[in-house]
Formats: sequence, structure tokens, C-alpha cells
Amino acid sequence: MIPTTVQKNLRHNLVFNLLDGAFFGFGLGFASFTTILPLFVANLTNSALLIGLIPAIHNVGWQLPQLLTAGRLGRMERYKPWVMLMTINERLPFLGFAIVALFLPRISQHTALILTFLLLIWQGLGAGITANAWQNMVSKVIPPEGLATFLGVQTALSNLLGSISAILAGIALVQIKNPYNYSAVFIAAFICFVLSWISINQTKEVPRKINLDPFTKTNPKIDIRQILHKDKAFGSFLLSRFLSQFGMMAFAFYIIYAVKILKLDNITIGILTSVLFITQTIANPILGWLADKWSRIWILVVGGFCTLLSVVLALFIHDKFLFAIPFILCGIANTAYWTIGMTIGLEFGTLEEKPTYVGLSNTLVAPATIVAPLLGGFLADQFGYPVTFYVSIFFSLVTIPLLIYMARNSSKQAASLVE
Repeated sequence: MIPTTVQKNLRHNLVFNLLDGAFFGFGLGFASFTTILPLFVANLTNSALLIGLIPAIHNVGWQLPQLLTAGRLGRMERYKPWVMLMTINERLPFLGFAIVALFLPRISQHTALILTFLLLIWQGLGAGITANAWQNMVSKVIPPEGLATFLGVQTALSNLLGSISAILAGIALVQIKNPYNYSAVFIAAFICFVLSWISINQTKEVPRKINLDPFTKTNPKIDIRQILHKDKAFGSFLLSRFLSQFGMMAFAFYIIYAVKILKLDNITIGILTSVLFITQTIANPILGWLADKWSRIWILVVGGFCTLLSVVLALFIHDKFLFAIPFILCGIANTAYWTIGMTIGLEFGTLEEKPTYVGLSNTLVAPATIVAPLLGGFLADQFGYPVTFYVSIFFSLVTIPLLIYMARNSSKQAASLVE
């Protein structure tokens, strides 16, 4: 049963959190971590290793700090004040990207490269410091039985608008002269992120009651080692998330591979980015609904097979139109691992334990998030992009059986509860 306070503000919170996702996605289309930013950095360096680090820095920045904030979040009555303050750090760097691009003719490429990566690190860590509180705030104002569906719809709306802005970004990069083209798309992204901030600030969050230790009058300490030792289901979930980063390693190099090997132009790259966003727009609500109605773990299995098939096809497809197929499968895999994976992470633990579980499910995966693209970039530089793709295929083949094992165990546990 939905609590009265949640039900009272549900429609309001649904509207403004969907608007938050819409504006955020529209901004990401202008400054995508998988297309626009790698293309910008490719103008400053030829290193596949550095280019592959771009989405990795964002992802690891999002993951790494989450456990560090868990203890403090567990003592908070409201998550929103933390979210609103810390999320500034994940939005402001895009204004910095615009300034670097604008002054690129007056500063050296080496200086611009250093500044760009410093901004990427700032943006990633800003997202990570915000992420745990944001996830818990959303799970607090949205009923748990519809959480995967909501996140799916929110992400779908985000990707729909992102698909439009991605095409606009591709056109802008061609039609606007250097250095104003990249500066223009980064400014557009920043404006969208400001509108997103205004939207999420409208969230109505009712303070929660904090369970205090009767002797110390503080929050009871949550033993992380005990969680990892006793909660086997959570341990398997962590391992699958860790291995999946290596399975998806090739995704970060699709765009650069398409430009350097397949010789695709910027307009085609914009279209492929749009295909990725459109796929995720369609996949998010469908997979979210299936996850709520059927099985969240089995959706991860679907994501595992899509990852494998995407990388295999990327290796053998050389037609620029058919190359959209790996992007479509990549979009489905990203949706499964991101949206549904995040929902699964919020299933574990009590209300007080959730920040710790969310932190663990992200922070402990961070090493794989940073090592996978480093490995992929190293292999691409030393042996060529196909080797990177083959290694991704290997890890996908390792991850899929683990996901199937988890799904079968989950089904058995559900059946035993019914009996």
C-alpha cells in the first residue's frame, strides 16, 4: 500500500522528475560522453586510450563516491537539499567545456586537453556525490512497485529528447565554424542542465523518521563486511555488474572505430547517436514495465545477450547504414544494465541500509569501470580495435552464465515464497 504522504505528492513529483529527466537528456545529446565529447577530444589527441577514458571517467566518477556518502545519507531526514547542492558540480563543468572550446585557438592543444580532462573528472565526481542521494530520493517519492517503470519512462523521455539534440549537435558541428561549433553545443547542453536543476528542485519530499540507537542516540552502524559476507544474492549481483563492464568495453570505441575505420562523417555520427537515443527511448519503458511485471534479473540476462550480439556485429558490419544495428543492441544493453540494474540495487536492505547497499553496488564496481576502457584503449592502440572487440566478447560470454544462474535462483526463491 502506498503511504498517504507519497500518494498526496505523487502526481506532482512524477511531473517534475520527468521534466528533470527530459531536460537532462536533451542536454546530454548536445554533449554526449560517447560521441560529442570523444570527437572533441579526438581533435586534441590521437590516443585511443585517452578517448576511451571519457565515458569511463564519467561512469567511475558516478560510481566511486557513492559508498563514501552512504553513512551521512543514512542520517538524513531529507535527501533533496544534498541533491540540489551537489548536483551543481555535475552541471557547471559543461560551461567549462564551452569556454575551453572557445579559447582553443589561443591556448595549446595540450593545455586544452588537460583542462578538458580536469573538467571531466570534476563532472564525474559531482555526479557521484549526488547519485546515492538522488536514487534514494526517487525511491522515496515513487512507490517501489512502479519504480522500474518510472525510471524506464524517465530515461525514455531523456533519450527521446537526446536523440533530437544529438542530430542538432551533428548539424551544428558541420554548419558552425571552429571553434564556435563545439562551444555552441556545450553552451546548449549547459542551458538544458540548468532547466533540469530547476525542475528537480520542485520535488516534494516529506522528512522520514530516523531510527536512533537508544544508547548513543545516533544511527546504528551498518556493518559493510557483514553485508558482503551474508548476502549472497547481493554478492552475485555485484560480481555480474563488475564483469559486465568488461563485456561492454567495446561500446566506448564504436564512434571512433566508425570514424577512423569506416570513414563515417559527422552527420552520420549524429544519426547513429540519435539511433542509440531512440532505441533507449523505446527500450526503457518496455524493459521497465517487463521488469516490474516479470523479472528484473531476467531483463539483465537479455541485456547480456544484446551486449554479446552488438559487439560481434560491430566487428563484421562495414556498411554505414547497417552499423546502426550494433548501436540498437548497445542501446538495449545499456538500458538493461543501467535502468534495471539501478532498480535492482534499490531492492536490497532496509530503509536505513539502502544508502549503503546503493553505495556498495556502485563503488565496488568502479575499479572495473575505469580498468575496462583503459584495457580497451591499450589493446586498440597496440593491436587494433578488433582485438578490443574480441576481448569484450570473451567477457560477455563469462557474464551471461552468471546472470542466468542469478535469474534461476531468483525464480526458485520466488516460487518457494508462493508455496
